[in-house]
Amino acid sequence: MSAKPFEGQVALVTGSSRGIGAATALALAEAGAHVVLTGRDTKALEGIEEQIFQAGGSATIAPVDLVEPDGIARLASAVSQRWGKLDILVINAAILPELTSVADIDQKAFNKGLTTNVLATQALIANFDPLLRKSGNARVIGMTSTVATKPRAYWGAYAATKAAFEVLLDCYAQEVANIAKVRVAVVNPGSTRTAMRARAYPGEAPESVKPPEVVAQRLVALLGEPFATGHRETVNQS
Repeated sequence: MSAKPFEGQVALVTGSSRGIGAATALALAEAGAHVVLTGRDTKALEGIEEQIFQAGGSATIAPVDLVEPDGIARLASAVSQRWGKLDILVINAAILPELTSVADIDQKAFNKGLTTNVLATQALIANFDPLLRKSGNARVIGMTSTVATKPRAYWGAYAATKAAFEVLLDCYAQEVANIAKVRVAVVNPGSTRTAMRARAYPGEAPESVKPPEVVAQRLVALLGEPFATGHRETVNQS
C-alpha cells in the first residue's frame, strides 16, 4: 500500500482548528491529501497548517463561520475555482448547547446548535455535492454522538441536533447510492479527549479517554476502505 494513498486528492475538514478535526486534518495530510482547513479561529488554523507544512504536507486555511448565511457557498466556490472537485468531506464541526432539561432549553442557544449542527450540514451537502460528484471516488464522513440514537436526560438540545444530522446524512447516502460515485459514512468517535467533552464532563480525568489521534487514524483508514454508502461505526480504542 502506498505511503501516500490520498496523493492528488482534496479533503475538506470542518472544525479543523482543534480536537478530532485538527488530528484528522494532520493525518489526512500525512496520507498525501491536500487539506482545506476550516473553522472560526484563524490563528488556530494557521497553527495546524504550519504543522502540516513542517511534516511535508500541504494545506490551505479557509476561515469560515458555518452559521454565516453565505459562508459555505463562498467556500464551495473557492474550492471549485481552485481544484474543480472535492474527494473527501469530513463534517466534524459542531457545538454543544448547555446541558439542561428540555423544559429549560435556551431558545437562542438551541437555534445556534440547530444552525451549526443541522442547517450547516445541509448547506455543506448542497454546495459541495456537485464537486463531490466530479471526484469519481468521493467520500463523506459525518461525526455523530451516542446521544443521537440513545437520548439521555439533560442532553436534549444536543441530542436532537445530532439525530437530525444523522437523518440528513442517511438520506443523502441513499440518494447518491445508485447515481453517483459518492459514499457516505456516519462515525461516532466514542469517548474522546476533546474540549467539548471536557465541558460536558468537567470532573473527568482527560487521560481516562482516548486522544483525538486514535479517532483520526481510524477515519483515515476508513476513507481508504471500500465501505458501502450508509456505513456506520463507533471508534473504540483497542
